[in-house]
Amino acid sequence: TFRTIGDNLKDRFDGASRVSVSNRPSENLPPRPAANPHSPSINSLLAGGRSHGPRRNRYNFQLKPYNQDHKTPGSRDLVYLDASPNFCDKNPRLGIHGTQGRQCNDTSPGVEGCV
Repeated sequence: TFRTIGDNLKDRFDGASRVSVSNRPSENLPPRPAANPHSPSINSLLAGGRSHGPRRNRYNFQLKPYNQDHKTPGSRDLVYLDASPNFCDKNPRLGIHGTQGRQCNDTSPGVEGCV
């Protein structure tokens, strides 16, 4: 249902992690575990069971966690490169008008916040 999809997207959004890009060549990456050919993945089901061979990193870069204490993101993790702007303060370059006429708590996700 639409609600289920929305809830799943919200969960992934809430679990998104900030990353930075490393130009380390992809051939230096640790090997990924081989998929079990007898266990169909959702991608193979959608592709009609066709095997496309091993997936290659076509962009030749690696995403690494911005905070080194976090795990390296997986292929299904939602990531972002830049932190969200502060909507409390005016920033004409980004088209942000800032808040006027009310107190703004820039760290709150609630209605009094600007994140």
